[in-house]
Amino acid sequence: MNHEAISLNYLEDAIRSFRSYKRLAERALEQISDEEFFVQIDEESNSLAVMVKHIAGNQRSRWRDFLTSDGEKPDRHRDTEFELIEDTRESLMAFWESGWQTLFEALESLSADDLEKTVTIRGEPHTVVEAINRQLTHYPYHIGQIVFLAKHLKASEWKTLSVPRNRSAEFNAFLAAKQAEGAERLDRLEATHEFARETSDV
Repeated sequence: MNHEAISLNYLEDAIRSFRSYKRLAERALEQISDEEFFVQIDEESNSLAVMVKHIAGNQRSRWRDFLTSDGEKPDRHRDTEFELIEDTRESLMAFWESGWQTLFEALESLSADDLEKTVTIRGEPHTVVEAINRQLTHYPYHIGQIVFLAKHLKASEWKTLSVPRNRSAEFNAFLAAKQAEGAERLDRLEATHEFARETSDV
């Protein structure tokens, strides 16, 4: 595999990973009522609404004019991402969609050569790969919080988004069967969702 192919493979995998984590968060949020969306379980914790707002605010700043301007835009007011002022679930989810759209448009426009360029975030130089990896760790960190809080709020009503307890061997057999059928490789997060869906009556 040559250098360009490696770069494009990395980029495709990064985009696929971002899409997977977006779906994971949304499947957690789909289980949540409007009231639960705004619940703050203690003074130091963020609600699901705040985490949605923060992720989208970060994306709007980091990915606009990605190659040509600093990732911390002058019009970003990070502190207000942790405040809810006349925000509704509908307005926040629209903001969420806009943030992810900005991210995917930026990434899908990149070439292999672009990965060798340098961008800045708060004035600190990053290679494009470093900048992508920075967000590939940041967003899943918060999405893990979203899933954990949603699961806490739903308690026994929660529909798992990962391999169910005591069913790891079944999941491995499920993957092996898919491979034997010649199925395309399942996305690593999508695989657990498909397993849960196909075996929900077991």
